[in-house]
Amino acid sequence: MKAIRVKAYQNLANYRKPTSFVLKESYPLPPYSSVIGMIHMACGFTSYVPMKISIQGSYFSSLSDAYIKYEFGAGIPFESGRHQLAVPSGDDKPFGITRGLGNVQLMVDMNLLFHVVPDDSQMTEIIETRLNDPVLYPALGRWEDLLRIDEVALTDLEQVELDDDLALPNDAYVPLALLYQYENLVKQDSSTRYNLHKVFHVDPESGKRIWDESIEVAFVAQNNPIGGQTGTTILADKIDEQLIPVFLA
Repeated sequence: MKAIRVKAYQNLANYRKPTSFVLKESYPLPPYSSVIGMIHMACGFTSYVPMKISIQGSYFSSLSDAYIKYEFGAGIPFESGRHQLAVPSGDDKPFGITRGLGNVQLMVDMNLLFHVVPDDSQMTEIIETRLNDPVLYPALGRWEDLLRIDEVALTDLEQVELDDDLALPNDAYVPLALLYQYENLVKQDSSTRYNLHKVFHVDPESGKRIWDESIEVAFVAQNNPIGGQTGTTILADKIDEQLIPVFLA
């Protein structure tokens, strides 16, 4: 199976959990929708190109940082004792905006490894070419979370049999469907489960984002052994003579 292998780095990044507000918590790795969105922006795609993604990586630490946040509600009139900013509303009464401080969790020194397999094999070389020469600066997470792409290469994924336990070289999202399919695939499994968004469409009437596909995954930590029953085979990539399991979703 032909895949696009992407190695990348971020100094600081936040992959926000949708349910976090007071502190903008981050996922330990970017979710599928964020990676797919970055690829589409970098390639200049204007419509969804179906693809499967494997997401792995490792980070040095995380920290909490302050940022300026703005809160407002449609139709709330400006009050000088309540709001810091006023926005024209088209009539005599402007809308009010509250400005204050918030906190965001940032992942520090994030090294990322993606494997991308488009459903249409003819798109593989197109995506590989455009990621090497993106039409817009790559960012992952927030717009200011710049992504340094260190390598984009075509590679062949192969089915390999797990004769012995193989330690994961990176943290990784492992789809629960794989864990259910292969008994004891992840040894000493104390992983965190997430339901990560992947594909959405925008409702033309309301303008709201509607999620069409989500993936249930286990976040499996680096150095966790991968094994399974005798005869278990998984997709893998060989990088510098090291076997890297690949978990497409």
